[in-house]
Amino acid sequence: MELDIYQVDAFADGVFTGNPAAVVPLYEWLSDDLMQNIAAENNLSETAFFVQKGEYFELRWFTPETEVDLCGHATLASAYVIYEFLDYNDPAVVFETKSGRLFIDKEGDRYSMDFPAWSVREIQVTERVAKALGERPAELYMGERDMMAVFESEAQIRNLNPDFRLVSKLDGMCMICTAPSLDYDFVSRTFVPEEGIPEDPVTGSAHCSLVPFWAERLGKNEFHAYQASRRGGVLDCKHMGDRVKIAGKAIIYMRGTITL
Repeated sequence: MELDIYQVDAFADGVFTGNPAAVVPLYEWLSDDLMQNIAAENNLSETAFFVQKGEYFELRWFTPETEVDLCGHATLASAYVIYEFLDYNDPAVVFETKSGRLFIDKEGDRYSMDFPAWSVREIQVTERVAKALGERPAELYMGERDMMAVFESEAQIRNLNPDFRLVSKLDGMCMICTAPSLDYDFVSRTFVPEEGIPEDPVTGSAHCSLVPFWAERLGKNEFHAYQASRRGGVLDCKHMGDRVKIAGKAIIYMRGTITL
């Protein structure tokens, strides 16, 4: 069996920036074990698999360790592959996923994703969290999926040096760290060691929580955001009530064939 595979840098202005994802188009679903093995072999933060079902695509995401319910950058990468390599001309791509239907529009060289908005509730900052992150946040929140630590400055975010073993023991799937910024509306970093991803370079799904939070904090609905990982990535976001728009660019890094 041979399968096409694409490696795409999402939320990127050029190769070696943004967040790399592998994308594997399928005609029919493989076994869960086989898809998990492919994702582990790729050793990227996520590998996306999709199957076209008429006017929409079923989409699933795997880290090297497990399947996840939502992944922003691999969704953007999948839409990029569909438009650039599969002769797709409709104005929007519709994905059916474990998180419901996701809609992706192509606007020039940018891809705009319609994702759910996730609320957060404030919780007490604990020594356990401060020790895991290496610095005590000003505020701490728990969301529908992730924990979010709010710091006072961008410099604190950039200088974080977490203990990933301790972070992996915290509640939530992702540990999102964020702060206001002079050059952007806000900056963030996201750590996911429990899922085999010490630091995710650019995390679209984290902005399902970040955008509603900063909308309330800053009193605005449109944001120019930056994820301050080593690779870095820019996201343009919009708060729309129970949905968020997350937009960015993508670029192909590699295409090839998996031989099984």
